[in-house]
Parts: sequence; C-alpha cells; structure tokens
Amino acid sequence: MQLLGPVRAWRHGREVVLGPPKQRAVFALLAGRANDVVSVDHIIDAVWGADIPQTAANGVHTYVAGLRRILEPERSRRESGDLLISAAGGYALQTDPEAVDATLFARRHARARRARAEGRLQDALDIAESALSLWHGDAHSGVPGPFAAMERTRLQDLRLTAVEEWAADMLAADRPVEAVTVLLGAVAEEPLREKLRWLLMTALYLCGRQAHALEVYAETRRLLRHELGIDPSAELRTLHQQILTGGRVAPSRATGTGSAAAGGRTPAPEPATPPMVLAETPRPAQLPPVARGFVGRTRELAHLARLLTENDGWGASTPIVVVDGPAGVGKSAFALELAHRLSQHFPDGQLYVDLRGTSMEGRSLSASEALFQVLRSLGVDDARIPADPAGRATLYRSLLHGKRVLVMLDDVLSADQLRPLIPGGSSCVLSTGRQRLGGLAVRDGAHLLRLDPLGTQDALALLRCLSGDRLLRQEAVARRLVGLSGGRPLTLRIMAETLAANPDVPLAALVEHFAEEHGRLGRLARGDEPSASLHALFETSYQALPAEAARMFRLLGLFSDESITVSSAAELTGTTEPEAAGTLRLLARRHLLVETGRDAYRFHELMRLFAAECAEREPLTHRSAAVARLLQATASVA
Repeated sequence: MQLLGPVRAWRHGREVVLGPPKQRAVFALLAGRANDVVSVDHIIDAVWGADIPQTAANGVHTYVAGLRRILEPERSRRESGDLLISAAGGYALQTDPEAVDATLFARRHARARRARAEGRLQDALDIAESALSLWHGDAHSGVPGPFAAMERTRLQDLRLTAVEEWAADMLAADRPVEAVTVLLGAVAEEPLREKLRWLLMTALYLCGRQAHALEVYAETRRLLRHELGIDPSAELRTLHQQILTGGRVAPSRATGTGSAAAGGRTPAPEPATPPMVLAETPRPAQLPPVARGFVGRTRELAHLARLLTENDGWGASTPIVVVDGPAGVGKSAFALELAHRLSQHFPDGQLYVDLRGTSMEGRSLSASEALFQVLRSLGVDDARIPADPAGRATLYRSLLHGKRVLVMLDDVLSADQLRPLIPGGSSCVLSTGRQRLGGLAVRDGAHLLRLDPLGTQDALALLRCLSGDRLLRQEAVARRLVGLSGGRPLTLRIMAETLAANPDVPLAALVEHFAEEHGRLGRLARGDEPSASLHALFETSYQALPAEAARMFRLLGLFSDESITVSSAAELTGTTEPEAAGTLRLLARRHLLVETGRDAYRFHELMRLFAAECAEREPLTHRSAAVARLLQATASVA
C-alpha cells in the first residue's frame, strides 16, 4: 500500500482502482492507522474537516462499502470480510503494518538511527537509502481533506530529517560529491530549513567548491531577512567565516573524525555545539509549581509518561498529549504533576503558556500572540519577531529544532489555537482543555486522555490531606462531603479550605452548608477569585456554546430524569432526532453531559444544578412549551 506518493494499493500483485478522491482519503486514513479502529466521527473530521455535510456519516459507510468491493471482491455483501472490518463504532484495516510504505519508511529510518548510534556507519547509510527509496512524490498525493494535508506535512518533515541524517553520514564517510546533488534538491523543497543549508555549504566546501558554498550563504541571508526578518543562525555564520578564511570544517555532527577534505584541508574535530542547535537560546524553566496535596491518577500518569518518553531519540514526529475533562476536575494540576516528573527527560527546558481558552478574566490568547510570548522567552528581540503568524511559527520551530523541550499549553480552546505551537522533532507537547479535540488525534496523531472525577478513596485522601485535623475519626462526614463534591478536586479543595478556616463551627453545620441544594454552587467558591469558583467555571463553559447547544442545555435543566435520551432532548427542543443527537454529542465533547450508552446521556450532579439555574434564563413561555411537548410525547408512548 502506497502513501508516500499517489495513494495506491495492490491485490495479489495487481493494482486496484481505489475510487473517487474521498474514498481514497478514507483508505489512506485506515492504512495509516493499520489494525487500529478509527471511529466514524474521526473519519468525518479527517475527510471533511470543519465543512461537514449532513450526509457525512452516510458518505463514510458508502466509501467503506466501495473499498470492501474493491479490496475483497469475493466477499458477499452479508459477509463481514477479513481485511476491512467493522468494530466499536468504526472501521479498521487489518494488514501487516509494514505492507504500508509510510510505516515501513518510519521503521527503516529508526533502524538507520540505531545503526548510526552503534557506530555502524555503512549499515546506517544502506538502511537510510532503502528508506528514502520508498518515496514516489508528495505523501498522500491527490487525496483531499485535513488529515491528508497534515500527513503530507508530517511525513515531509520526517523525510527531510532522514535526508539530513543521511547527508551527515555521507560527509562523515568522505562522500561529499554524492551528498551535494541530494542536498540541492532538498534545499529547493524546504529553503528555510537552515540545517539543510549548513550541510550543503559543508558538502560544497569539502568538494573544493568554496565560491559555491559562499553563494549558498549569501542566498540564505537574503532569504531569511526577506521572509522572516532575521539573520542566519550562529552556526551558519561560524561556518561562513571558516569558509571565508579557508579554515577547517567538521564534516558531520554525527561523528568525531573525518577524512581529508578536497584542496588539502583537514577537517577539524567536531564542535562542542552541534550544527543547527542555537547555543545562544536560553534554557526555559517556566513550569508553575504543583498544587499541594496532589493525589491519585497513578495509572494515567504512568500511561502518559510512557507516551511522552518512548521517543527519546532524535525523532521528527512530536508526541502530543491533550488532557480534557470537565471544569474543576484537576486537568492543569494533573498536567503540571506529569510535566515536573518528566522534566529530566527534556534537558533543553520547559515552556509554559496559559492560552486562557475558557478564562473569565479576558479573551483567549491567539496562537500568534502565544508564539510572540514564547519567542521572547527564547531570547528573540521584539524587532526580530516576524509580524505574521506563519513567520512566527517557522522561527519557533527553527529555534527548537534538534532540542528536547517540553511545551505545556494550558486551557486550550481549539485545535487551531494549538497546532502552530507544536514544534518538530524530539520535543513534546502536553496540553489541557475542556473540549475533546478529536480532530487533533486524527490529523496530528495526538493522544487524548479524558480526566474523570476522582474515585472515592482518592477524594477522601485529598480532603483529609488539606483539611488538617477536622476529619480525624469522622469517616461518615468525610464520605458525605466527597459525595457532595462529585469527586472534583477543585470542590474538595474549597470544602477543605472552609473546614480549616472555620475551626469553631461544628462539622455538622458546615456539612449542611454544603449540602443545601439551593445556592450550593455559589457556596463552592473562594472569595472573588473566578478560577476558584465552580459556578464561574461552569459559566465559562456555558458561554462558549453555540446558540442552539446553549438552548438545549437550558431546556435540559428542566429535565428531572436520570437518563437523557435523544428522543426526549428532541421533544424538549422541538428539533429532529438527528439534530438533537448532534447537539448532545457536542455537549458531551465539551463535558457538560456524560455519555452513558448509545444515545443516552446524564448530568453530573453539580452540573445538573447549574443547568437548572440556566433553565431560568429561558423565557417562561418557552419552558412551558418544552415541558408540554415532552409530556405529550411521553403520554402518546404510554
């Protein structure tokens, strides 16, 4: 199966026609995720992006059926098939992952790196050349959709990284003439990639083509000043000076020695700072401290630690983790705990940006504004920071190229806000947000983790840790408070602070203070600090809803049953069941509802109280009409 070029497939040695562009897009997605189940919603996001037609789900089923006819023509319509299977609300392409050229390329690239690390230079060259030979043009060529566009960019970056490493090995093997041709083509494809230009200048110089090497530098300086308003990096400037003076140049950062260069020049020992690593960039250490009393989440911490550290080599695919969950569930505290635990794995520093996606203290930070903030913290003068977002993103990725930096992005509002802040290579991104960013998983390979409220034992541990001696030998009281908190760490912290701050108030009175349903959310707050008010946090989630979703949320506040079905939501809002189902899914993605089963939802208790408050904002006539519709539908069913 070919993804590194026009998307193609073969059956029993003969090429098959994969059908129209969107059908090829579905095939490419499933092939790139071989043996993994991809949900229908993820397929829709990958193929259509933000412009989703009402017929998208039917379109996915149609394209899958078409692929089954092509890939397994002997299968009858009633048979499930062995290659393209249905499972868990989605589809999976069952095949050997190495039958997909993109996967095979990544594995050969990793093998070449291992050979290089073990000192087997010729093996590294041979394996790298076999990996690069798999390419037949732009990846996912001729395939539409946001997933294909992102994969083209990701795989192209991985290919250029492989070219850079191969070229460095060629220079170390005293084969600069062969490296020049390949590097000229790579620089033409990616003219702003300074590492490629460093290698090209070095190769030309080692071939005895000093004038051509100097021309490449002059062109690089003109291009960087015109496109980004910056000068070449320190490494390029140093190399330029060495070539001007006819000095010695190290042929590769990958080895410490090399053969004599053309023209009688002997390469110098490898410099202490690898080429293209910007030595003058300050090491950031921006992580805020972890809140006192963090408990639990052991399994989730271990799982994400593996994901973010399994690519400890110099990789081109950046690990991305998005932790989502409802307001007050402790996403930021969890992410900071994880970030501090992993800091030693990222010796080049830790960046932190609060994107304020749901802040009540001002508008959210745009990606461009966040990039400006990060670039300043990396030592870039204001005058050198490009004005346009694309230029800022390019400079940001250039500064972090070849570095291992942990980037924590707190309170992300959308995938578009996050994507420009994803660096390349061996850094990682850890982010938090209240929305489920499924498109980021499909298009960018992000790992999504939903953080649920704490279990009873962990909640009890947190409450006891923070409340001092107030709950000693008060098991029943502690458990009642945990039940009232809904397991949200923010609520538990507010309760514990209230207990500790009021030592003279009887425990029973304080418990009743929290237990009284009317006005409970208003009492779960700390002074006038919005971030420590559960009501304020819920309000920001509500205010971010589209109009129709906000209306449904208000009307669902009238609903007293434990389970909310699609049909009941449709009756309350006076919409069709497909429209109601889509809105319910949106509310669940934003963690205002909990999905309990197929087409079934419920509120967390504290969110139910907030929805009931919001219901009062709906005009009385609208509330009455909604209840009448629901009662009439219930009576007709009975």
